[in-house]
Amino acid sequence: MHGMWRDGNHFQLLPESARFLPAMFEAIHQARESVLIELYLMESGRLASALVDGLLKAAERGVVVMLMLDGYGAMGLSTADRRSLEEGGVALRFFNPLGFHSLARNLTRDHRKLLVVDGRVAYTGGFGAVDEFLDAWYEVAVRIEGPVVADWVRLFCRLWDSPLTRGSGEPDLVHNLRLDVSPHEDYRGMRGRVVWGQGYRYQAIRHSLQRQVSSARRRIWICTPYFVPTFSLRLRLARAARRGVDVRLLLPGERHDHPGVRYAGQRFYGRLLKAGVRIFEFQPTFIHAKFTLADDWTSIGSCNFDHWSLHWNLEANQEVEDGRFAAEVAELFERSFATSREIRREEWSRRPRWQRLKEWLYGSLDGMLTRLR
Repeated sequence: MHGMWRDGNHFQLLPESARFLPAMFEAIHQARESVLIELYLMESGRLASALVDGLLKAAERGVVVMLMLDGYGAMGLSTADRRSLEEGGVALRFFNPLGFHSLARNLTRDHRKLLVVDGRVAYTGGFGAVDEFLDAWYEVAVRIEGPVVADWVRLFCRLWDSPLTRGSGEPDLVHNLRLDVSPHEDYRGMRGRVVWGQGYRYQAIRHSLQRQVSSARRRIWICTPYFVPTFSLRLRLARAARRGVDVRLLLPGERHDHPGVRYAGQRFYGRLLKAGVRIFEFQPTFIHAKFTLADDWTSIGSCNFDHWSLHWNLEANQEVEDGRFAAEVAELFERSFATSREIRREEWSRRPRWQRLKEWLYGSLDGMLTRLR
């Protein structure tokens, strides 16, 4: 199975949880046949309770509800919530629970985010079922209709029935799912494809981004919360900026859930700024969104474009080639740039020694973790 470009889709950009969470809950409320959910993070709290309630009500209506969580990312989900789901008829499975096996296997996590309802509409982005998404973290999602929904369902089914996935949910539940993915033949039709990664074994997301960065003529704008790029990506970004492409990075500011990752990525600021790359640090909240724009190509999903995502995680993004959708994403970028602090080359060259020391320390740690594979 390879990510194929498909015509006749429709994509709707949903920036901020105030837009995508109500849309996703309404889709679950209207489900009549099936609800598929795949998440990395799910922790007991207000958002998780609301999701559990919605899934239980769907199961009561006779909807087939399948919830697949990462074995590590869902450690914060209480025993009571797990029991409620299973006793209420929700098929629950966990990818790669932690165990006494190889370190590499324990490090492999399912970082994908997906909701599919009735085999007809899908949602993806960087969201999770933790309370931070209600008011503390800025996130973006995309609503999907059309032929690519079938590719999202296939991706879900392969992992649900994987030997690495455990739980009370029956593996063969995925064999009877129905799809409703008629293409849009009117003006709403858009071109898109699902692209995914499986750690260092299969890096289609990374290769796709590299191709876009190398071929872009007008702009390359990247938003990622964990910016620790590979050498090849840094080289391509610098080369693009030198040939006159508008290269910008939208990154978190001081509000960060993992400050060490921020410092590890900041050690690359100097050379990128020297090449002409513009760097913006988002100020209002921690920006957890992952979306990229290269000319009229867009990618939105789970991948952070850091060493960890590329070397260990299972990731998946929705790519779109459509000028109308690209214009919406560009407008979102512009609004975000306006509420960000731009890092200037001259100012950065005068940063204090304690800042440089943090960059070196966390950069060295990142290098050690990368070599674990």
